[in-house]
Amino acid sequence: MSSPLLAILRTGVITHRGLCPDLPEEATGMPAVTAAPCTGCAECAGVCPTQAIALAQDGARTDVSLDRGLCVGCNLCVETCPTGTIATDRSTRTATRRREDLVLSNRAITPRPAAPSGGKPFRRSLAVREVSTGDSAADLEVIATTNAVFDVARLGVQFVASPRFADTLLVTGPVGRAMREPLLRCYDAMAEPRLVIAVGTSAITGGLYRGGYAEANGVTDLVPVSSFVPGDPPHPWSIIHGILLGMGRDGG
Repeated sequence: MSSPLLAILRTGVITHRGLCPDLPEEATGMPAVTAAPCTGCAECAGVCPTQAIALAQDGARTDVSLDRGLCVGCNLCVETCPTGTIATDRSTRTATRRREDLVLSNRAITPRPAAPSGGKPFRRSLAVREVSTGDSAADLEVIATTNAVFDVARLGVQFVASPRFADTLLVTGPVGRAMREPLLRCYDAMAEPRLVIAVGTSAITGGLYRGGYAEANGVTDLVPVSSFVPGDPPHPWSIIHGILLGMGRDGG
């Protein structure tokens, strides 16, 4: 068997030194609203599978809003928008502390005050218990945060098996009716102070499953959520960004 040290010396360090870099040109990010004037053609709203886009007429101006809490990142709106009012955003710093901050708009609005941070108890370390309620794609991206490239453990983040040892409940999936009790039991087993991170559009609003017979409308209305990570599924860097926001480290 070859020496592990020799293997490391030959391979080199593969862990990314920076945090949450922009995606490369060949990657597809989430859509965002730009300052380009909208003609009001409504093609973007027509192709959106989750009704994440809304248009409103204000005199001669058309206001566009995009709810990333509903967006599944299909980018059909980017492909159909003739004016570039909706364009690709390659940033991986997409998580927010407040649900309303996921709604992007080209309206001139008063800046919202900054959301409070997760608090000092979690700035140096965080124990995370994941609860998957039916989104395997998001689960795989959560697992990827622990690999050698992203290495979330270097930030003091550890995944634990029991909610009794956890500071944070990380929720993936749309939280259907059958998963509500197990989720709430995990939440109740955690000691205060505690955080909840909703990872993925399904966990935030239910996404494509919203409004169905299973009442799979996400975790937002069940427990207080400390940070929201949009995407279907989110990129591992976006998940790490959401975890850092929960820790009160502002994504860095």
